[in-house]
Amino acid sequence: MSPDATPLPAGFEVGHWTAAAAPTGCTVILPPPGSRAGVDVRGGGPGTRETDVIGPYANPQEATAILLTGGSAHGLAAADGVVRWCEEHGRGYATPAGLVPLVPAAVLYDLNADPGRAGAPVRPGPAEGYAACEAAGPDVPERGSVGAGRGAAVAKVLGREAGSAGGIGYAAATTGAGETVAVIAAVNATGDVLDASGGLIAGPRGADGEMLRSVEMIAAADAPAGIPPERQSTTLACVVTDAGLDKLSCAKVARMASAGVARAIDPVFTPFDGDVVFTLSSGEARVDPWQVIRIGSVAASLVAEAIRDGVRSATAGT
Repeated sequence: MSPDATPLPAGFEVGHWTAAAAPTGCTVILPPPGSRAGVDVRGGGPGTRETDVIGPYANPQEATAILLTGGSAHGLAAADGVVRWCEEHGRGYATPAGLVPLVPAAVLYDLNADPGRAGAPVRPGPAEGYAACEAAGPDVPERGSVGAGRGAAVAKVLGREAGSAGGIGYAAATTGAGETVAVIAAVNATGDVLDASGGLIAGPRGADGEMLRSVEMIAAADAPAGIPPERQSTTLACVVTDAGLDKLSCAKVARMASAGVARAIDPVFTPFDGDVVFTLSSGEARVDPWQVIRIGSVAASLVAEAIRDGVRSATAGT
């Protein structure tokens, strides 16, 4: 499950807008028209838009695009630009009065990424969401300190300055049944990031520069000494596949894929994280429990790998 081994499934495109002079950005996933979608929200502080419309009880079966964005709740405005781009390109949910683009979105908190910056805050808005769509392409997505991952950081229990840069990660694989599954993740966790054996990829740095384990410090006291009041974080991921999942199956895969967040981040799903996993499926929809188990199992492994890749690929300072 190498980040570069397998491209996006046919018809999917990913694009980033990255701020030139501030640590923020947004990332859009454009699926083939008619793709079904599901979502799983686990974190205690989510910021979302139109996630209900892809819930299992909502009438629409599809999502026109998915937006992952920085800027906290301010960044949800970028979805307006994605909606405009989709409308201009004839993409959307069919209604009697015309196409209505459905763009579920989720945000991460990067407002404290550059506290010393002077001037008006830079946050993704409609123009930036539109620009991310214009930049979208079918190749393996650009990774690291770009798009929604530009202002990301992880392992922040001792404060952002003691953590490590987060970023956009990618991982993909082909199943034995020939289905392609890929994951795009924006990694901005409160917790540490772990490798497949449970070792630290990124943990908070102590006064002597030694990498520490957050859960050990948390378990030893009510709160680690020096923890700042600004602890907002969030990891976002989108699973994309050409497997033939129906809408309910997309939700089930998203729920299974959230296990990958827990494998790679510790502690996870905290009150300070708004963790969200989306799933998009472009294949001909069918009800097949074994397909759900297969895609969900592979997706969980890929979510963990994409999170690790996001940290390893990051170049921005914390």
